[in-house]
Amino acid sequence: MARIALLGAGIFAKEEHLPAIEASEDLQLVAVYSRSQKSAESLAAAATKSKPDVYYDSPAGGRTLDDLLARSDVDAVAVCLPILNQPAVVRKALAAGKHVLSEKPIAADVAGAKALIADYQKLKAPGPIWSVAENFRFTHSLRVAAERVRAVGGKVVTFHLKMYKLVAPDDKYFNTEWRKVPQYQGGFLLDGGVHFVAALRLLLGALDEHVQRLAGFSNLLVEALPPVDTVHAVAATQTGAAGTVCISFGTEFKSGLEVEIVTTNGAVVWTQTEVTVVRKGKDGAKTVEKENFEYDSGVTPEFAAFGKSLKAGVANPLLSPEEALKDIEIVQGLLESGEAGAQLKTLTG
Repeated sequence: MARIALLGAGIFAKEEHLPAIEASEDLQLVAVYSRSQKSAESLAAAATKSKPDVYYDSPAGGRTLDDLLARSDVDAVAVCLPILNQPAVVRKALAAGKHVLSEKPIAADVAGAKALIADYQKLKAPGPIWSVAENFRFTHSLRVAAERVRAVGGKVVTFHLKMYKLVAPDDKYFNTEWRKVPQYQGGFLLDGGVHFVAALRLLLGALDEHVQRLAGFSNLLVEALPPVDTVHAVAATQTGAAGTVCISFGTEFKSGLEVEIVTTNGAVVWTQTEVTVVRKGKDGAKTVEKENFEYDSGVTPEFAAFGKSLKAGVANPLLSPEEALKDIEIVQGLLESGEAGAQLKTLTG
């Protein structure tokens, strides 16, 4: 069993990461870290199956992050820190020989992500495992949807990603200072948008398709969500199949998340609680099959997968930094195209 420390005391760390670690058969929570003593102690108090040691930087005089990383009995760390703070901590943890599961997005931009991957690749082999969390790739309904896309088969005709919601002033994620005044591109479109792009990529990937070109318009619909909160785009795969990508965090009277893949053989529509398959039956008539699912965030199976990868000594490909890079490349392409008035962007991923 790998002994792991949780770095970061935000809402997501407390409500999702900590329970997921304690639920894993292959991970044991031994320590927590946050920049302040108060938040670190609050995170430790939320543990129900363990009594993790507490580390913090402020006030001075306590046990710091460096002290934690110096522990020979800590095998791995889970990094759940603000977007701009994560890369430096990931580098420091890897340099200390710790396995790392860092939160999405992999970095604030594509250049930062590539630099981080390049530094990781320079580590002397066999180095620690570095994985990047993307819990959507581990939600049961999405995994089933990918299986249904493969089963339907055929050539992709079109695809659609639609996500609309309103981030209200009382939203728990909005009420973190680094999200209220984002110092990184896209605001919530980067922070949350990588999730929805990951879902689209997983379903297109079931038929070996990937987004290669895109062009879109971006808007700021809610002044409290700068720099932009909405993007509407058209996109095309490497084979020329065209579709749409619409993501909005500033739409009050429309909500929901849906990804649709349409092929020459049928169609698969995914939501977080339902998968619908449309195809021709043996008599030529269209059939519609619906499967319902309980909502799950995917965080618990994501941590389980990380724990199993440490036990096996082999990184899980769904958690690879390269997958996370492809997610952020699409989001950044959407943002740059929107800023340039729907300029066509060609992706390298």
